[in-house]
Amino acid sequence: MNNHTRAYLSYAAICLIWGTTYLAIRVAVLHYPPFLMAGCRQVIAGVLTMVIALAVNRQRDLSWSNILQQALIGFLLITAGNGLVTWSEQYIQSGVAALICSTMPISSVLINIIRGKEKLNKWIVAGMLLGFSGVALIFKDNLSAAGSGHPLYGWAIAGLFAATVAWAYGSLLNKSERPKVNSFFDAGLQVTLGGALMLFISPFADDYSGIVWWNPEGFAAFAYLVVFGSLVAYSAYIYALKHLPVGFVMSYAYINPLVAVLLGAAVLNEPLNLFTVFAMALIITGIVVIRNGYRKRS
Repeated sequence: MNNHTRAYLSYAAICLIWGTTYLAIRVAVLHYPPFLMAGCRQVIAGVLTMVIALAVNRQRDLSWSNILQQALIGFLLITAGNGLVTWSEQYIQSGVAALICSTMPISSVLINIIRGKEKLNKWIVAGMLLGFSGVALIFKDNLSAAGSGHPLYGWAIAGLFAATVAWAYGSLLNKSERPKVNSFFDAGLQVTLGGALMLFISPFADDYSGIVWWNPEGFAAFAYLVVFGSLVAYSAYIYALKHLPVGFVMSYAYINPLVAVLLGAAVLNEPLNLFTVFAMALIITGIVVIRNGYRKRS
């Protein structure tokens, strides 16, 4: 199996797994403080990633310049990206959170335009518009009833948009880095440092009153996030970024809300109507068009 085949399989993995994590995060924050939960999740997953990476390849770059670079990327992707999404899901439905995060590919393109590093063509633009239209169609009913009446609801919406920009910028920095000695060790370093910063923030941002530490439902969601949401999916994300165009990899954000809808239909017996089927067609078409746009640009 060549690197590109593995990269496409990694892309498929993040499309599926990260589509389920919105629901898992929503369940987990009903039982545990968001920054404490997310920080513990990421530190555990990050340490495990580094241990596994060193078992496979003992090389690692522990120079201060590399540590600081991975800390910056970890802050953008983990602390700001994942941390703000986790905090926001205290007040926002998981499906609406997934919808807002689906703007990430557009954020990455806009950031690259500002940096003078993006050459658009009509296919890339058309693909992004198709994908986002499909996501918007799925949640057209959810958005009309999205308001929760909570005074922090507006801040949570703003937090989600800030998270998408931070994740997009962190992904672009990760893609443009010099060749790494051990990319998976660096990925573990990013996750560990980003998670540690969330643990530092937790006492100032979280409410610890009334915590029931052992809750089967909350712990199951937490364990799923550690193993699949962080350890497996983040490693797959780093691998896909290394071997595929960043704009194409970022298009996973269009598929995540679709996975959330299908999961709801399978697990919660939510209706799967014609709007959802049409939206699915739009999203898949959008992904194909984006990939075609990058091929034509190359």
